[in-house]
Amino acid sequence: MQDEGVEKFGGTKEVADTHKFDEKKLEQYIEAHVDGFEGPLEVRQFKGGQSNPTYQLITPTKKYVMRRKPPGKLLPSAHAVDREYKVITALGSIGFPVPRTYCMCEDESITGTMFYVMDMVEGRILWDPTLPDLPMEGRRPIFEAKIKTLAELHKADYQAIGLGDFGKPGNYFERQISRWTKQYQLSETEDIASMNKLVEWLPHNIPDDDANSIVHGDYRLDNMVLHPTEPKVSAVLDWELSTLGHPLGDFTYHLMQWFMPADGASTQTLNGVDFAGLNIPTAEEYTRLYCEHTERDGIENMDFYISYNMFRLAGILQGIVGRVRDGTASNAHAAAMAERVKPLSDLGWQYAMKAGAV
Repeated sequence: MQDEGVEKFGGTKEVADTHKFDEKKLEQYIEAHVDGFEGPLEVRQFKGGQSNPTYQLITPTKKYVMRRKPPGKLLPSAHAVDREYKVITALGSIGFPVPRTYCMCEDESITGTMFYVMDMVEGRILWDPTLPDLPMEGRRPIFEAKIKTLAELHKADYQAIGLGDFGKPGNYFERQISRWTKQYQLSETEDIASMNKLVEWLPHNIPDDDANSIVHGDYRLDNMVLHPTEPKVSAVLDWELSTLGHPLGDFTYHLMQWFMPADGASTQTLNGVDFAGLNIPTAEEYTRLYCEHTERDGIENMDFYISYNMFRLAGILQGIVGRVRDGTASNAHAAAMAERVKPLSDLGWQYAMKAGAV
């Protein structure tokens, strides 16, 4: 059974015309900055990577990955590949599962925009959260590995690994709501009443709990490479949205897969599946696992967090829609995101009402 996500976003393709650059220049740069690099170099583009174009760099002995800031008109503060490089390099120093990094290039004369180079980590990238290609007994261990890895991230001592300045500690939800409101409004293509209500309600109803940790910002199954045969996370990918922030914001965003409408950010949802029959944890079981790994007694205000994350996801998708409008989106399926913004906004407002909004 072929996973729909793999078909659409997995694997590589010829480099898109809008993302081409002088490959010889890149090869000369890498030769000078990456120990052990031996050409010749072949460049392919990954089908995924809606935000930052991502390339597979193939040599006779090794594969690398390059993440690059897209060319063209960009939203402020988006596409910060230099931040990605910084957090991946720091986490690699303590053995957290990330690809090994090699170099960060801010010289735009090489490929036209800044980029960094890291290892290509071989393994499985799975898209369908019901894990249909795995035997039933193999599914729960994958979920357990995912949540254990996220808890390890949230427990990492960010000061000790040089990430004390990676974000502003405190007021995470306030800052995120402000950021995604601005990004949404800059990218807005239609008036959505539920989104307007969330923009108004969320900043005034933030729970009073100001924990702080490194947060990934987009932690989900298809942003990680799993070990080829074991239930183990070999590498967490796509750190563009990472910062210092509230671990519960990060965890509850990851939990959205259990709540999303089938026509939301992705058709890949766990909403309404037969958890026992599939041998997959329910949202409650998964939350309990996270709390055990992070030594929390439980999570209050879950309706607020679900509402906030639906809003945030709608904001992220609207940003992609805006890039389609402006001609800078790097994924052929990005235009389909437009019809998914309103269902997420509507569901976000339903959870806001459950949390007391009127």
